[in-house]
Amino acid sequence: MTYTTPRTGRVALVSEHANPLAPLGGADAGGQNVYVAQLAAHLARRGYDVTVYTRRDSPDPPALVRTRDGVKVVHVPAGPPTVVPKDALLRHMPDFGARLARMWRLARPDVVHAHFWMSGLASLTGVRGLGIPLVQTYHALGTVKRRYQGSEDTSPRERVAIEKHVGRTCDRIIATCADEVAELVAMGLPRDRVSVVPCGVDTVHFTPAPTAARPPSAPRRLLAVGRLVPRKGFDRAVRALASVPDAELLIAGGPGAGLLFADPEAERLRKTAEEYGVADRVQMLGCVPHDEMPRLMSDADLVLSLPRYEPFGIVPIEAMACGTPVVATAVGGQLDTVVDGVTGVLVPPADDPGHDLGATVRALLDDPDRLSRYGTAGRAHALARYGWEHVTDGVARVYAGLITAPTLTEVTR
Repeated sequence: MTYTTPRTGRVALVSEHANPLAPLGGADAGGQNVYVAQLAAHLARRGYDVTVYTRRDSPDPPALVRTRDGVKVVHVPAGPPTVVPKDALLRHMPDFGARLARMWRLARPDVVHAHFWMSGLASLTGVRGLGIPLVQTYHALGTVKRRYQGSEDTSPRERVAIEKHVGRTCDRIIATCADEVAELVAMGLPRDRVSVVPCGVDTVHFTPAPTAARPPSAPRRLLAVGRLVPRKGFDRAVRALASVPDAELLIAGGPGAGLLFADPEAERLRKTAEEYGVADRVQMLGCVPHDEMPRLMSDADLVLSLPRYEPFGIVPIEAMACGTPVVATAVGGQLDTVVDGVTGVLVPPADDPGHDLGATVRALLDDPDRLSRYGTAGRAHALARYGWEHVTDGVARVYAGLITAPTLTEVTR
């Protein structure tokens, strides 16, 4: 398939806490880092001049790093050159934005694309008075986090108000799924300035991998992947295992295997497994290297993705790209990515007492033809909609519409 770039130019990607060069697995290093790194690389390969601006969180790296794809990564000094939890970064955003403004006055980008709400706030300062169009991708919304976490939400209290301000002031919002669009509209943001472009997956890396044959007597393998936090729903998978006697559950995520003993969520899951009598069939792997994940997913009979809420959720797409069917909660981006009855099964969230997750899993494991069909369809679905070339094409079209049109700032000035 041939992809077209409507127009190239100078693109500034702003990602205040998610450095595209950072190793994955840290407390605040995950999907956004991958998104920014992949988008930047694919834009650069299309001829864009791409610079990523991220906050300096270490004294070690140089101020400017060039990747092998030609992407420039600028480490912006704002606050101490140490790791700061993202929920504590808001007070450093005025300095971050002021430094962006100084750099952009000297070298003006054609479009700025902010990632996360604090990047949007800093970018508004950076583009002020310069007539540079601003695109915002939230990656997660404070309204959703507050709804589900309540008093446990550690976000700054100003977050939702700032998200609304950024959304009303920027020139375009890129949402990643239909559920996010509904949330944005409910926040009072204009639907006609929202474009939907999903997150992407590396379908070359995440591809069906050769795996060792398991004997017929071996237990069926269930896999759950993600950060070890309660909202990911790993405890629900553990409880369901009690009614799937011929299966084992592998949980990949969290700190290294040697540090799991000190992880509170790992300890909670261990106690749940003991309570439900499945401790001998639950294995917590800890952090699994990126290179090993395709083999792990390919070797599973089912991937379980059971979060209480999920802004987008890349795990189901990675699993489908590996040809593995998915059982996923019908929340957030998973409503878009998992085609119920085609690439997997959508199940109600955990607060629905009428649904028997164990029965759903058993029915799938007992139907190998269905599993095979879902796996084949999942791989085709990932290739058709979620490859990075497709995602970059959608983002590039948003940029082109702004580069060739007057910005909102220019229209209202």
